Amino acid sequence: MKTFLKYVLATITGIIIISILFMVILLASFSAMVASGDKPASIAANSVLVLKTGVEIPDRGSRNPYSGIDLINMTITPAPGLNEILQNLKKAAADDKVKGVLIENGLMPSGWATTEELREGLKKFRESGKFVIAWSDYVLMQEGYYLSAAADKIFVNPSSTIDFKGLSGEVLFYKKALEKLGVEVQVIRHGKFKGAVEPYILDELSDENRVQIKTYVGSIWSHVVNNISADRGIPVEKLNSIADKLTAYVAQGALDEGLVDGLLYHDQLIDTLKIRSGLTTDDKITLVPMHKYTNVPETKKHTYQRDKISVVYASGSIVNGRGNETNIGGDSFRDVIRKERKDSTVKAIVLRVNSRGGSAIASDMIWRELELAAKDKPVIISMGNYAASGGYFIAAPGTKIIASPTTITGSIGVFGLVPNAGKLMEQKLGVTFETVETNSNSDFPSVYRPMNPVEREAMQRTVETTYTDFVSKVSAGREMTFTAVDSIAQGRVWSGSDAMRIGLVDGLGGLNSAVEEAAKMAGLEAWSLRELPVSEDPVLKILSQFGAEVKTRILRKELGEFERIFDEIREIRDISGIQARLPYFIEVH
Repeated sequence: MKTFLKYVLATITGIIIISILFMVILLASFSAMVASGDKPASIAANSVLVLKTGVEIPDRGSRNPYSGIDLINMTITPAPGLNEILQNLKKAAADDKVKGVLIENGLMPSGWATTEELREGLKKFRESGKFVIAWSDYVLMQEGYYLSAAADKIFVNPSSTIDFKGLSGEVLFYKKALEKLGVEVQVIRHGKFKGAVEPYILDELSDENRVQIKTYVGSIWSHVVNNISADRGIPVEKLNSIADKLTAYVAQGALDEGLVDGLLYHDQLIDTLKIRSGLTTDDKITLVPMHKYTNVPETKKHTYQRDKISVVYASGSIVNGRGNETNIGGDSFRDVIRKERKDSTVKAIVLRVNSRGGSAIASDMIWRELELAAKDKPVIISMGNYAASGGYFIAAPGTKIIASPTTITGSIGVFGLVPNAGKLMEQKLGVTFETVETNSNSDFPSVYRPMNPVEREAMQRTVETTYTDFVSKVSAGREMTFTAVDSIAQGRVWSGSDAMRIGLVDGLGGLNSAVEEAAKMAGLEAWSLRELPVSEDPVLKILSQFGAEVKTRILRKELGEFERIFDEIREIRDISGIQARLPYFIEVH
């Protein structure tokens, strides 16, 4: 028996030691890969910079070690952010080793506003006299085609398809599913267009929401086809006819209609790139990934500037507390903005908003710090794909607001949500509840019973107070009357173009435009750029979140096109309290 126990203990000890060694080796490997990603890089002559689209392009490049992790090959390919791509295009325009840019189109959309900014960056790159070639081997999605229209030439694989059909807005409804589960969602709202609650209480769109979707989707599509028309020399009427009849869906049809310039296989594409670079087909050409070019030093050295412009990236849902890298924590962003406000070397602040909203309380905390900052120095708001509801709330005190024509914004409205899972617990699970109270509504809000009239009235008062406060702050920030803001509020969603027309936005442009406006308003001819919040150290993140992060990434990969539904369910789970949130989860495709 003693011998048996000795062997068991020895085995357990061995497993523990091996596990510790494995983690040490794994951590060392990841640390080495992360460190190597920060080292300066160099490229060969006759290089072509590759812009991969159809993958998620965040506003800001991530130092998250899992963003490009390949567990099979043990490699890390960082996901370049919009800020890095735009800087790389500017750098490549002056780099003699870079002959041009290849757009490799993929399947996943990055958002219409992001695509808009990439188009502008590519057009400025083309002013250097260098070429931009776009190519797709499987399916050229509409966002990808819109981006590709900014190129010199568009090529596709002969057997590929082109998804050119016009835009649609899609909404998922959960009412019937919740009824089957025995869950009733009790909602209190202000704003006839505030459709964030409709998926829980209806099984189809209300007339108001149908109108607003048709309006902003129509505005975005009109902007897109007008630009494509200018880029490709195809009349708008013909483009809409092509979309209606799906005549460009087959590659040959797209070629016949003039949407693309040729049908090429990959080897033919490489030969084309060589010829456009002034080489022969027998010469060697190097394709440089965007993430690698980020680490290539600029040929022109920049001197340090004491005066700074701080760019604060606010992406994701607005949540209470400190939040994390995927959302906007009220406490953490309040602290970041306060620090920049008090820093005398910071002459202007640019807030980059890419959010559909969230907690009304957290939004108000951030609003307060931005309002104080705007009294001391210019605060320029740059709107990305979304800057709606709570996202617009925090934008309201900006000195100037700049949006993309395709930004989804507005949604100035408020709602409260309290689920009643009483039937689920009692009829489905056989669980009952009994509460002992000191007062009539001591258990308010309860998720196990319906709200009574007193509770519903209290919720309505809170919603009305929050809505009035929201509209008042927009009124003050935009220098509009309360009545004027209320008439365009009511939870209604607007495109960036329409938002400018009705006074919610001051100008149209991207992140670079916002930085230039900040410098102009601060009277700066030279400045240093500070990007915030400061990213968490990758190695520490490996230690704290390795297991959960990797499991989530594996799950997302397996879900594929259903990943969006997974994200929606997770976000629904986190909704609580009074919300200033975009109506439902909008997908424009």
